[in-house]
Amino acid sequence: MTEITKKSQIRIDVHLDKDNMPERIQWDADDSDTEGMQEAKSIMLAMWDGLQQNAMRIDLWTKEMNVEEMNVFIFQTFATLADTYERATNNKEVADDMRGFAHQLGHKLNIFGDDHKH
Repeated sequence: MTEITKKSQIRIDVHLDKDNMPERIQWDADDSDTEGMQEAKSIMLAMWDGLQQNAMRIDLWTKEMNVEEMNVFIFQTFATLADTYERATNNKEVADDMRGFAHQLGHKLNIFGDDHKH
């Protein structure tokens, strides 16, 4: 078994209204370059349960997050998932397919400016 040489924490505070809807999301991490709690309008947290072979997710967003911001957030999440997948598996072909899908999604969500080239 590998020796643990460091422990790092990530903290997420979700402030809810009376209907349990997120009003405010704040986060902080021990290894962050910024001190103190940082604001976020949305969070997607995914974890893999190796015993159950199941993905667990938490998806939250505040009332202030508008549709345009959500479109960009979803697009960027898909695009960066391709990078994560490629680093984890070295499967460039599938990662490129994921990037292609993200690019198509970006067009459908009008993420790119008029001067965007394919």
